[in-house]
Amino acid sequence: MALHRRDGGPDEELTIGPLFARDVEARSVPRYRLADGPMDPDSAYQLVRDELLLDGSARLNLATFVTTWMEPQAARLMAECAEKNIVDKDEYPQTAEIERRCVHILADLWHAPGDDATGCSTTGSSEACMLAGLALVRSWRERRRAAGASTARPNLVMGIEVQVCWEKFCRYFDVEPRYVPMVEGRRHLTGAEAVALCDDDTIGVVAILGSTQDGAFEPVEEIASALDRLAANGGPDVPVHVDAASGGFVAPFLDPDLAWEFRVERVVSINTSGHKYGLVYPGVGWIVWRDAGALPEELVFHVNYLGGSMPTFALNFSRPGAQVVAQYYELLRLGRDGYRRVQKACRDTALYLSESIARSGPLRVLADGSELPVVVLELEPDVGSFTVFDVSDGLRKRGWQVPAYTFPANLESTAVLRVVVRNGFGRDLAEMFLADLTAEIAQLGRLTSPLPQHPGRSGFHH
Repeated sequence: MALHRRDGGPDEELTIGPLFARDVEARSVPRYRLADGPMDPDSAYQLVRDELLLDGSARLNLATFVTTWMEPQAARLMAECAEKNIVDKDEYPQTAEIERRCVHILADLWHAPGDDATGCSTTGSSEACMLAGLALVRSWRERRRAAGASTARPNLVMGIEVQVCWEKFCRYFDVEPRYVPMVEGRRHLTGAEAVALCDDDTIGVVAILGSTQDGAFEPVEEIASALDRLAANGGPDVPVHVDAASGGFVAPFLDPDLAWEFRVERVVSINTSGHKYGLVYPGVGWIVWRDAGALPEELVFHVNYLGGSMPTFALNFSRPGAQVVAQYYELLRLGRDGYRRVQKACRDTALYLSESIARSGPLRVLADGSELPVVVLELEPDVGSFTVFDVSDGLRKRGWQVPAYTFPANLESTAVLRVVVRNGFGRDLAEMFLADLTAEIAQLGRLTSPLPQHPGRSGFHH
């Protein structure tokens, strides 16, 4: 979570509109300290609601991978379960059973062998990645101790484009991160680069199924094959964790022949975000291990809490069961074909966007949405004196939130726009977005070019 520092500024007050406040209420309340007395619930609701008007529209947020629309029935279920603490297994046994069913469904979806797969829900993929990393480092230490070797300097190999949670894991748990940088023509991890950084102190290799940088699926099977050859030639036997935060709910339905999950024997664990393409409001994630042996027993706590012994592996404890219940709703509601249709609609919209943009210029398509439904764009080098950051700012004025950023090392000179297509962003919104994008680029071109002697009328209306 973001850190907030008390700045020692003046004790500003929030003004309550006269039509909202009751006659007996104050007309303002302190912003940074508790008021002396209570407020009418309708006045409090209106005050908070009005402040939230300053937030952008979630449906027009093309920056986030997180679900911004669910069916009313799902939202109603979540409201009905908001007060249920998911760790209270004895008090809410059916919520616990629903969580267990979701783990079973994901294990089956990801082709876990046998009946020994183990998993749990989390607050999101970031927590799931932390748990996966802890299991990797603890398993590595067990192997090293059994061999009488040092456990002082564990390292983790991954592409530079990994989500920041992996950097946090390495820093928090004293693991050396070994990043493979991007180069021109290669923006993801491959087997050769992974093997080159592995040694006896490597706890694992992280492969990304759906990069946040460009939506790419890293070649899990090829990476695993390279590690197989490394082990066969006397090198270290390095496991693979697949961070499928976004792709875990896309690839099984749109690319069923792609081997990235437990069909690849070197993959020991997989995480995904239920609140991304799993189609649930934030925050819920999932982590599944190939079998019980991949999760060291010493990491599992058997807590005697509220009437029963509860095995748990988590960084968080109390949290609502609503998101887990909503995940089960989506799995029931959609089934395989429903998920396939939703994700195909997203990919089709992404491809429509990328094809339309490629035809019109001056944006160049770097990722077309054929893996994750994510379109990544850069400006042609001769476009003029405006940048993708100017385009992003201009689109925000029209209501669209489209991030502009530079790629990580060693492609920091490449600045891009990224459009994430999610459920609810269909062909009609895509056409509106294209019209606004075209108008904004034309406007920027006029503002950054010398004015003609006899300017004509603009074809765009603002």
